[in-house]
Amino acid sequence: MANVVVVGAQWGDEGKGKIVDWLSERADVIARFQGGHNAGHTLVIDGKVYKLSLLPSGLLREGKLAVIGNGVVLDPWAFVEELAKLRGQGVNIDTHNLMIAENASLILPIHGELDRAREAVNSIARIGTTGRGIGPAYEDKVGRRAIRVADLADEKTLDLRIARLLTHHNALRNGLGLEKIDPAALKAQLLEIAPRILPFAAPVWKVLNEKRKAGKRILFEGAQGSLLDVDFGTYPFVTSSTTTAGMAASGTGVGPGAIDFVLGIVKAYTTRVGEGPFACELFDEVGEHLGTVGREKGTVTGRSRRCGWFDAVLVRQTCAISGVNGIAFTKLDVLDGLKELKICVGYMMDGERLDYLPTAADQQARVEPIYETMKGWSESTVGARSWNDLPAEAIKYVRRVEELIDCSVAMLSTSPERDDTILVTDPFAD
Repeated sequence: MANVVVVGAQWGDEGKGKIVDWLSERADVIARFQGGHNAGHTLVIDGKVYKLSLLPSGLLREGKLAVIGNGVVLDPWAFVEELAKLRGQGVNIDTHNLMIAENASLILPIHGELDRAREAVNSIARIGTTGRGIGPAYEDKVGRRAIRVADLADEKTLDLRIARLLTHHNALRNGLGLEKIDPAALKAQLLEIAPRILPFAAPVWKVLNEKRKAGKRILFEGAQGSLLDVDFGTYPFVTSSTTTAGMAASGTGVGPGAIDFVLGIVKAYTTRVGEGPFACELFDEVGEHLGTVGREKGTVTGRSRRCGWFDAVLVRQTCAISGVNGIAFTKLDVLDGLKELKICVGYMMDGERLDYLPTAADQQARVEPIYETMKGWSESTVGARSWNDLPAEAIKYVRRVEELIDCSVAMLSTSPERDDTILVTDPFAD
């Protein structure tokens, strides 16, 4: 059976939640493979709004197994809070349909505090993080001092982990003028939350490999977007994990041979949250239209997103890096009513034309977009479920995007509603 990876192909906020939810009807297992509760997915099902940050979107489908992989950093308190919220909305969640990788690293209160303190003192070049501790948690993971889910089950191990962790953190906190962390108090917090986390802990790598051998379909769900990748994004204005498709394997414990189709989620225009270069950013009435009609506010932070024209250069680049087989094109309806549309087809920098985004930060800040102009459409595309429902100019726009990014549209989304989707190519087709 085919297994599918879903990744954002821009700066995040492309509409992954709806697409993952839609695809999860065809999957048996939905696996989240990176990021933390800084991600934000909004789903609208039969008019009811669900907002997810940490939990896999597939939980909103009955009879599916959702897993949080080892590539995710898990805030236990945020996990418990989100679990309670979804259960309060009538979503059935228990150990029969949700698992957490035993080797997933934890986000602790000290991580969020450190995250916010560093952003506050870094007035020269803020990264624009969510302040939720994701970066510091990944730092501890790589520094081999993280506390992991499995550690919660043994007090002696937990004592050793806390001691090693605080040797590092208390030195950092001293430099930032923060109070030292009391190891006994931190241990008490962890032991209190442990019974609410440990029932979900499992060897996720083993479960997924067994499911694959049994012919079950696995949907791998990414968070954020490819342009926030720690290696290939607009560094240093990036997240602290790998957001490209290759992370699906290492972030869950399956081999790369388990991946059969990579679906890139692409918004019909471009947005980003926080700091960093954005060549196609708009500051006019069109930018205001995109932000207002597209309801461009972060699910997690509530911050307004910066908006701009579609950047084909960036999407072509991210599709190549992730090996995208097809894209899900979202929010086409936000462009309804615009008389003229522009697509970035290249950059100019110091008199030279570029067909890619350079790596150097100073060069990224200096590139100027080269636009191609297309005619817009006045008819509504909201709720379209077939190509015949779309205006001719909208179809031309989609086809031109396909040409410019060298990748075909597999799915087209025309509203936040689950079923307002045009399927061109089924990613799960064998």
